[in-house]
Amino acid sequence: MIDIPALTASLSQATPQELTEVIAELEKYRERLVNDTLLMAERAKVMKKQALAQLEPNLAKLDETIQALRQQQAALISDN
Repeated sequence: MIDIPALTASLSQATPQELTEVIAELEKYRERLVNDTLLMAERAKVMKKQALAQLEPNLAKLDETIQALRQQQAALISDN
């Protein structure tokens, strides 16, 4: 799993372009995490709903981080 607090702290001085790249990577990571989890759940014969429930706290953290980075990016763009 990605160390979200460390990632956020390291991006405090990032440029809008760098934030765009990081946001895109986090979105790809989120999608891959969901897809891989569902695939493994299917193979292990675990219900999709149960697998997603286990994953939800991590997805919430990712979504929160992506949203914070988007806000940071918007603030940087509006300042320029």
